[in-house]
Amino acid sequence: MAITLSEAAAIRVKEHLLSRGGGEGLRFGVKESGCSGYAYELGYADEVNATDRVFTSHGVKVIVDGECIDFLDGTNIDYIQDGLSSLFQFNNPNVTEQCGCGESFTTG
Repeated sequence: MAITLSEAAAIRVKEHLLSRGGGEGLRFGVKESGCSGYAYELGYADEVNATDRVFTSHGVKVIVDGECIDFLDGTNIDYIQDGLSSLFQFNNPNVTEQCGCGESFTTG
């Protein structure tokens, strides 16, 4: 499987990389957090580590630490703009439950 970006998400990531002056791509991971167990982490990577898995979608690298891949494999990341608000949205087939606030998730 793979981790993919929608075209809108790829455009947004490219804009951020350009405004920060470069980088390897989007770093995507999870951390233990919230009431359901895990929360997503997004950032920008300046390097690819030996344990990372790299996926390319719409010309953008998505870099995932190998330890997180079981939680994230198959995820599509979208970017949604609605009026004044905007956010990255995650369609993760591994999620079995989400907390009521939508900030954390559990996998089966």
